[in-house]
Parts: sequence; structure tokens; C-alpha cells
Amino acid sequence: MADHTGHLPRTPGRIFKAAVWSMQGLRAAWLHESSFRLEVYLLAVLTPVALWLGENAIERALMIGSCLLVLSAELLNSAIEAVIERYGPEFHELAGRAKDMGSAAVFVLMMNVLLVWALILGERLL
Repeated sequence: MADHTGHLPRTPGRIFKAAVWSMQGLRAAWLHESSFRLEVYLLAVLTPVALWLGENAIERALMIGSCLLVLSAELLNSAIEAVIERYGPEFHELAGRAKDMGSAAVFVLMMNVLLVWALILGERLL
């Protein structure tokens, strides 16, 4: 967050505040977004599987990282939806397009999870 004269240097206090705001965002997503909760549950299941099936650190990082990217996109999608809902429930073409694009971003990253896992694990099955 910028002050009135520009960006302040990062001090431990400002870093702590940023961490608190991030935790508030995660909590809000957990409380209000069922898709986010489902994706967290999937991450909780898939992380141990990735640690077990990944043969090296790079494979494990790719498998877990692809899942974390889905969570990040879901947070951004939820933020877009919240801002749009803030301005009212009436239909607007641009609002609908923004919501659809946010959803599409989550979908693309879910396809990325499938691709990464299939390429890593499929190689062993063939």
C-alpha cells in the first residue's frame, strides 16, 4: 500500500501488515468461496501424493506448484467477482465478460494441473 508521497520502504512492520492483510484475504476466501475450499481440500490430498510419487524435487515442485497456481487464480477470480457484485446485481456485458474470463483463468490452470500430472506420472505407466 502506498502512502501520500509514494511507496514506503519495506520495514518489518509493513511486511507484517502485508502478511496480516493476506491472511484476511485467505480467511475471506475460505469463508465465502466454496470453490476455494474445494481446491484447498484437493491440495491437501494431492500434496502428499505428489511428495510420494514425485521422483525428485523438480517433479514434486511442478505437481504441487500447479495446484497452488489454481488457488491463486481462484483468489483473483473471487476478487473480480466481489468488485463486480459491489456495484450491483444488474447485468452488464463487461461485468459478465470479466467474470467469465476470471473463471476461464481458473479452468486453464486446472487443465495445467492435469497436464503436469499426466506428463510426470504417465511417463512411468508407459
